[in-house]
Amino acid sequence: MLQAIQIFGVKIHRVTMDQAVDAVTGFLHEGGPHQVITADSSMLVMARRDEELRRTINDAALVTPDSFGVTWAARRLGRPLPERVTGVDLAERLCRRCASAGRRVFFLGAAPGVAEEAAARMAGRYPGLHVVGTRHGFFRAEEEEGIVAEIAASGAELLLVALGIPRQEKWIARHLSRLGVSAAIGVGGTLDVFSGRVARAPAWAQRGNVEWLYRLARNPRKIQKVKTLPVLVWMTLAAMARSDGG
Repeated sequence: MLQAIQIFGVKIHRVTMDQAVDAVTGFLHEGGPHQVITADSSMLVMARRDEELRRTINDAALVTPDSFGVTWAARRLGRPLPERVTGVDLAERLCRRCASAGRRVFFLGAAPGVAEEAAARMAGRYPGLHVVGTRHGFFRAEEEEGIVAEIAASGAELLLVALGIPRQEKWIARHLSRLGVSAAIGVGGTLDVFSGRVARAPAWAQRGNVEWLYRLARNPRKIQKVKTLPVLVWMTLAAMARSDGG
């Protein structure tokens, strides 16, 4: 049984990257459906006011801490987490494991052409990776049923959904029971990284917990998401003053 903490009304599991990979591998072995969420600072801030998102997080089979802000807040509130488990790293580790086990994967999201490029590059990096379908994320509400049917018909076991927070989490939760997959993960900008269109932050930025700053410098449009970090800091300090944080 995975241990979890409660922070600002949502659960975050106390897992290392290795434990998270093993947990999702277990979901694939068991059969589905399981929703996996990688929660960053913006998600925690949104969940305070978004009941649907909060419920989705708390109903998920696995919730990992996907940012320095989340691990910082948990530590300050006396509920430390072992390490960051980011969506892009988790997704890559799972693709590698799926390649070795012959499991089937579907990539959904990002701009037209990105998912296909991501599938080709990842299959080249991990021979044996079987990406059974791709679909871009620019679709209308009336197209959703067809996309769900396409994923279910593909025989995919693992679904990576790159629609951005909170759309991807809500989309997965809404359709999970009919997707036919064993595990579905919201992965944000991961397919852009997999495709090679967006460079991952250098190792020094990842180790120094300033990957968010690197991303902002490369793409100033991310400022709205980065603005949630000081909000999370304020929420944490206020919770410390009240001696809570639930």
